[in-house]
Amino acid sequence: MKQVLIIAGKEIRDGLRNRWVIAATLLLGGLSLSLTFLGSAPVGTVGVDRLAVAVVGLSSLTIYLVPLIALMLSYDAIAGEMERGTMLLLLTYPVQRSQVVLGKFLGHGAILAFAAIVGYGAAGLALISSSDAESWEAFASMTLSSVLLGCAFLALGYLVSALVRERATAAGIAVVLWLAFVLLYDLALLGALVADKGRHIGTALFSALLLANPTDAYRLFNLAGFPKVSQFAGLAGLSGEAHVPRGVLVAILSLWVLLPLAAAAALFRRREL
Repeated sequence: MKQVLIIAGKEIRDGLRNRWVIAATLLLGGLSLSLTFLGSAPVGTVGVDRLAVAVVGLSSLTIYLVPLIALMLSYDAIAGEMERGTMLLLLTYPVQRSQVVLGKFLGHGAILAFAAIVGYGAAGLALISSSDAESWEAFASMTLSSVLLGCAFLALGYLVSALVRERATAAGIAVVLWLAFVLLYDLALLGALVADKGRHIGTALFSALLLANPTDAYRLFNLAGFPKVSQFAGLAGLSGEAHVPRGVLVAILSLWVLLPLAAAAALFRRREL
C-alpha cells in the first residue's frame, strides 16, 4: 500500500506542476457559479428552490465536462509513460504493475475529486441560505456522484491507455469514447425508441439500455432520483417509466469504475515493455 500512495502522491504533484488541479477547479467553479446565478435568475420570487434548479444545471454540465476532464487526465497514463520511457525506470523499483495502475488512478481521482468538491462547493455556498434539507441532500449527492462518474471515465481512459502503445492513438480513442457515451448513445437510443414504436422495447429493456451508459445512470440518479429536482428537470415521467433505486444506480456507476480499471491492470500486467 505504501508504494500505491507514493505513486498517487507523485501524480498529484505532477497535476499541481502542470496546473491540472488549478485549471480543472477554476473551470468547474467558474461554470458552476455561472449556471447557478444565470440558471436560477428566472425563478424570481415565486418561491422555487434555487438550489434544486442549480442541481439540474450542474448535473447537465457534469455529463459533458467531467468525463472529458477525466479522459484528458488518464488517456496517456500508461501509453504516455511507455512512449517516453519513464515507465521502464519506474518498474525498476520494487513495485508491481497493478500498484502502478492503482496509484496513478488514486492520484488522478484525488485531482478530480478536489476540483469537483471545491468547484461545485462554491456554487453551494452561494445559495447556502435559500434551500431546504432535501435540496441540500440532492446537491451533496450530485457532487459525490459527479466524482464517481469522473472515476468511471478515468478507468475507461486507463483501459484505453493499457490497450495501445502511442499517446496519439490513445487520445483519438478517448475522444471517440467521449462522443459515444456523452452524445451518440442517447441519440441512438432515441432513434431506436422512435423506430420501435413500443413494440419490442419495454420498460425492463429500456432501463437496461440506460444503465449500459454511465452518463445515463448518473442522469437518472441525480435528475430523476429526487422529486424536487425531477420536477425542474422534466424527468418525473422518466423516473416512473424506468424506475431504478438509487442504490442500484450507485452500484452500476461503481462497476463502471471497477471493471475497466481491473481490465486495465490485467492488460498492463501482460504487456511487454
